[in-house]
Amino acid sequence: MAGSAAVVLIVFVAVAAVVVNFSLHKIEEGHVAVYYRGGALLNGVHGSGYHLMIPFLTSYKLVQVTLQTDEVKNVPCGTSGGVMIYFDRVEVVNVLDRDHAHDVVRKFTADYDKTLIFNKVHHELNQFCSSHSLQQVYIDLFDQIDENLRKTLQTDLDKMAPGLSVHSVRVTKPKIPESIRKNFELMEAEKTKLLIAIQKQKVIEKEAETDRKKAVIEANKVAEVAKIQFEQKVMEREKQKEMSRIDDETKSARIIAQADANYYTAQKESDANNLKLTPQYLELKRYEAITTNAKFYFGQSIPSLFMKEWDMATVAKEATPNSPKSDE
Repeated sequence: MAGSAAVVLIVFVAVAAVVVNFSLHKIEEGHVAVYYRGGALLNGVHGSGYHLMIPFLTSYKLVQVTLQTDEVKNVPCGTSGGVMIYFDRVEVVNVLDRDHAHDVVRKFTADYDKTLIFNKVHHELNQFCSSHSLQQVYIDLFDQIDENLRKTLQTDLDKMAPGLSVHSVRVTKPKIPESIRKNFELMEAEKTKLLIAIQKQKVIEKEAETDRKKAVIEANKVAEVAKIQFEQKVMEREKQKEMSRIDDETKSARIIAQADANYYTAQKESDANNLKLTPQYLELKRYEAITTNAKFYFGQSIPSLFMKEWDMATVAKEATPNSPKSDE
């Protein structure tokens, strides 16, 4: 009896271990788990950690809900001119929102990126190449492919799978036939030479412009110096003119003062002479004139020393300075 109980216990422990082994599962951080039972998708998702499920009847798949990069390799593409080229690698950086993970998996399965990313990249690149020439795809519009592809993918995803966002797209340079590639390399080499020549021309023009600006600066400096010197000369002339004016005013004032002094002196002398014109003074001067202009007569008929009154007047008249002298 004890042996049977031990066997039952062993069997129970074994079954329990198997059940736990197939029911207990771990979900890594950055992922969610969606569950299937009998091939039907169950409602809800589970986040990171340990979880239990019904073994053998329920299965699960992990869906990444953090930023991931899908690489689409060796994408064939035919240009409008009929040249077949290959994009070696296209990287699409995308992220699925956790809240929309269940709906996206329900519509497009857990491998949603195959339908929404890989197939769409093939389709959009072929659409782009078929409407453009090799020159445009390989050179002219190559720098726009990344952004155009990202916008196109995001526009379709917003309609088909809300919650799936494309952050960026990186497209490598396509592979083209060797003969065409050599032609492009030669063309790029010629273009490089042209760019170098253009840059040299720009450098020469820049140097000439610099020399012209230097000449203008030097001419302006000379003009400014000449202007300053001219202004200094003008100021000196103005000062000299002012000094001459002051000297002229001083001389004029001195002459006027001298004239005023002479006028004053003459006026005073005239006033003094007017005061002297008295009968007594005139009589005195008459006698002085007689004595000063005395006449000496020599001969036998000498006039009388004492003369009458009217003879004296005649003598005085003859004695005036304006009368002519007579010598006998």
